[in-house]
Amino acid sequence: MKARFLLSTFSDYPHLKDPRGTPLPEVALVGRSNVGKSSLINHFFQERNLAKTSATPGKTRLLNFFCVDEKFIWVDLPGYGYAKAPKEEIAKWSIAIHTYLHTSKHLKLLLLLIDSRRDFGADDIALAEWANAQQIPLLVILTKTDKLSAGEKVRLLRKYPDAIPYSITNSNSRQILEKRIREILWA
Repeated sequence: MKARFLLSTFSDYPHLKDPRGTPLPEVALVGRSNVGKSSLINHFFQERNLAKTSATPGKTRLLNFFCVDEKFIWVDLPGYGYAKAPKEEIAKWSIAIHTYLHTSKHLKLLLLLIDSRRDFGADDIALAEWANAQQIPLLVILTKTDKLSAGEKVRLLRKYPDAIPYSITNSNSRQILEKRIREILWA
């Protein structure tokens, strides 16, 4: 899959259509600050600098839109939870995330990233419950699995059998995620 950057914004979302005039479906990437969203984007699309990475939580401050293979829109939402930014700015991100999730007519899949070394937080649970209530498919992606021991991975996958373990050091992660996205969008 190849992605091309469209724009970063709080509003005025892009609305692209396929050659038949059908709006492209949207896949939104959500998760806590510093969960590894930007690293996953760069690894998934095999482009080193498609998304800016940082050790500082809260690097993604706008909604970032990418067109993927001219078939769907990938939306990278700002992280929630702890971030090194002024409270007013964090409040803007929260409003932007809420507005996008509640107004997008073409959102067809949520990718919820969870750091494999942590458990689901209240925000993660609320987002999963919202997706379920809205009947929007949700894929849980457990990031940074390369930092776990073999035993920890086994226990984690027993606890979350439907989750996708993801590591930027493993190309199989990309293939598994791509397959699941395709299955959901074009089932």
